[in-house]
Amino acid sequence: MKTLIIAEKPDMGRNIAAAIDPKAKNFRTYIEGEQYIITWAIGHLIGLAEPDSYDVKYKKWNFNDLPIIPDHFKLIPNARTKDQLKQIGELAKRSEKLVNACDAGREGQHIFSLIQRHLKLKQPVKRLWISDLTPETIRRGFAELREGVEYENLTKAARVRSEADWLIGMNGSRAFTTKHQVLLSVGRVQTPVLAILYDRQKEIEAFSSNKFYDVEALFKQKDTEYKALWQGERITDPAKANAIVEKVKGKTGVIASYEVKDTKEYPFKLYDLTLLQREANAKLGFSAKKTLDTAQALYEKHKVISYPRTNSNYVTEANIPEMYKALDQLKGTSYGELAEQADKRLVHKNNKSICNPTKVEDHHAILPTHKKAGGLSNDEQQVYDLIVRRFLAQFYPPAEYKIHTVLTEVEREMFKSTIKQLLSLGWKVIYGDQKKSKPMSRGKADKTDEDEVPEEEITTPFSLQAAEAVKCAKIAAKEKETQPPKAYTEGTLLKAMEGAGKQIEDEELRDAMKDSGLGTPATRASVIERLKQVDYILMQGKRIVITQKGRTAVELIRSAGVDLLTSPEMTGQWERRLNEIARGVASDEVFMANVKKFTNLIIEKVRVQSKAAKEAFESASGPAAAGAKRTTRTRSSDGGAEASGSTAAAAGAKRTTRTRSSDSGAEASGSIAAASGAKRTTRTRGGDSGAEASGSTAAAAGAKRTTRTRSSDGGAEANGSMAAAAGAKRTTRTRGGDGGAEASGSTAAAAGAYAQPSEAQAAVARSSIAACPRSGCAGRIIAGKRGYGCTAYKAGCSFVLWKDSLGATLSEADARSLIERGSTAPILRIDENGKQTEGRLYLINTNTGQLATEQPYR
Repeated sequence: MKTLIIAEKPDMGRNIAAAIDPKAKNFRTYIEGEQYIITWAIGHLIGLAEPDSYDVKYKKWNFNDLPIIPDHFKLIPNARTKDQLKQIGELAKRSEKLVNACDAGREGQHIFSLIQRHLKLKQPVKRLWISDLTPETIRRGFAELREGVEYENLTKAARVRSEADWLIGMNGSRAFTTKHQVLLSVGRVQTPVLAILYDRQKEIEAFSSNKFYDVEALFKQKDTEYKALWQGERITDPAKANAIVEKVKGKTGVIASYEVKDTKEYPFKLYDLTLLQREANAKLGFSAKKTLDTAQALYEKHKVISYPRTNSNYVTEANIPEMYKALDQLKGTSYGELAEQADKRLVHKNNKSICNPTKVEDHHAILPTHKKAGGLSNDEQQVYDLIVRRFLAQFYPPAEYKIHTVLTEVEREMFKSTIKQLLSLGWKVIYGDQKKSKPMSRGKADKTDEDEVPEEEITTPFSLQAAEAVKCAKIAAKEKETQPPKAYTEGTLLKAMEGAGKQIEDEELRDAMKDSGLGTPATRASVIERLKQVDYILMQGKRIVITQKGRTAVELIRSAGVDLLTSPEMTGQWERRLNEIARGVASDEVFMANVKKFTNLIIEKVRVQSKAAKEAFESASGPAAAGAKRTTRTRSSDGGAEASGSTAAAAGAKRTTRTRSSDSGAEASGSIAAASGAKRTTRTRGGDSGAEASGSTAAAAGAKRTTRTRSSDGGAEANGSMAAAAGAKRTTRTRGGDGGAEASGSTAAAAGAYAQPSEAQAAVARSSIAACPRSGCAGRIIAGKRGYGCTAYKAGCSFVLWKDSLGATLSEADARSLIERGSTAPILRIDENGKQTEGRLYLINTNTGQLATEQPYR
């Protein structure tokens, strides 16, 4: 009998066949030779069964049926790939041995384990564990196959991760959704990530900007000029700043202190996946998912880089000869000149900034292979270029500088200068043809101290005579403002996820925290995408903005008393425990027992929580809205929720999407409208992210929204329409199943219950951005599709802030800042010349919402 090799994907299976048995015959779903049968999964062929497979009552979301905690988790084949699973089962009957050739990591191990469990395969298993797909590596991997039992702990970790995500996602999502009658997705990883974004947004909104003044001078000594910054307590009085200017202008001073020291800057570390995603976001504007998908194509399709889903920035001694081969290959490419100047002697086993086996677990850092790249798309070429340049830098010496630190005293006023004089470019020659930027690595590059003396970098010789006088050639007071924390980009959010919410700048601490970050390098991109899919966040350029629904979700989870769900630090500890299970130093049974206890706690806490008004989740549509037709149907049996509805987004075509995240356990399927009048239906199913619903939403101008809710226990049924644009009307009709009350009115009701006008007004106030700034207007500013308008538009209020204004895209936080403070924080915008710039926008007319660009400093 033969050996059955199970790869994770068809491409991997074909690569293995070409390397170890090139004469094998291709039968479409498998490849067979004299010794081996090679087949493949197509991602996840099997998943954890839905709740209704345990009891049909779970088809309906009902709070009183929670928690759902199976004694034994059932497995169910993916309906779309069941034929391939059946094929694997048939091939296994003809095989006496198995080789697990799925990806060398936790999820690859899980995929094979699920197949093995579901098909009840009893054959002995060997494990192929390799980091790239070149033929040489594959052949070496088969010559060094490991025993499958060596990975039993990794299998346990993968299994309990999946089951824990199912328990938290399914129960958490159903609990919060049925309690509040709005689809709320909850997950072990996604919820603390959302909380990170929420907390940053609250910091930005609470920030109060203050003006201050820097006094900057230019000093001369013979032919030498240098800039300096006045030293002392921060100046908030312009008169004081101007007095210093007048006091020092044109005067002669002395050098109070002059220190010179030599320093070296070593190459940045090799990439792990998170670092690559961060830099691709900062330099190329790529999302985390786009970078991962592109890197995966470079690995699987083109075979020009090593395994990308790694969390290590180092290599082992065994990788160094492969690095030499990759360097030699680059000599015949567009990187030839740089490769020729590279020095192999700098990359050796004793260079601990490159070779550190203690910091390599499953996979080493991302490296180019010795296969020449060809036929790459533009995106692939850009990511490949980042990887190659970072790799080449390791073969170059450090950059060398002289740091000149000068204290200059004039009229008893002290000024400080820091001059960084370049002596030798070293590895920085690799980036000499690129626009100057800050590569991601050591972390201090992100530091922004407003009082810090700017470092002046020069390439020409610099020297001062400490005993000789200097003259103040120029001096000026510059008005500045304190800056709020920056909104997260995908790149900076990945860094926060890696550090479990802590902004970790120290590289050694960053390494130590890798075991306890939020998610894994392979799954962080899917978590961010999941937050977009459930409308918790949206993108404004590179900035991530949390939506009203996302805000309310975090507030409800925290107010329920289950802070662990939103705690990055605690969720990071869960990830650490999973890594300990994989290493055999922690118990999977104890871990799952604790997860089940926490699941029960979630249900008990939510049970006693008060319902939130539905308006708290949505930014109501005002006069700036393009209007929409949105139909929703919600049915509840003592809190059980079903949701269905429809959403249109513009003319013509219909697109159907279905996504599943192996880390988050989330699955979404539906049709997303691509044009006016098209229909969108979505169905989401929760594992990590948990929630399940179907619906469609319209986005056509001036249409209306209809809602119908029924509750057999709560006694309320609501049927009504809510205006989504100027002049539209919302009516609500409720029927009490128990008390028999029936009413209709013009005020919105929370799903499943009739809200009194005062409650609804309070809900609108909670979901609004701010009070209208127009004199005498009692309205509130709410978000619409195209802008932020006043609820009193029917009474004639014409105040509106358009979302696209003066080349900038205004977020809710920007609108709130304009209304309450009169200006935005610094915001990226496109100027009249088409160039990207950063500055504030000012509200100059509170009656109409007219804006102006930031004025230059006076």
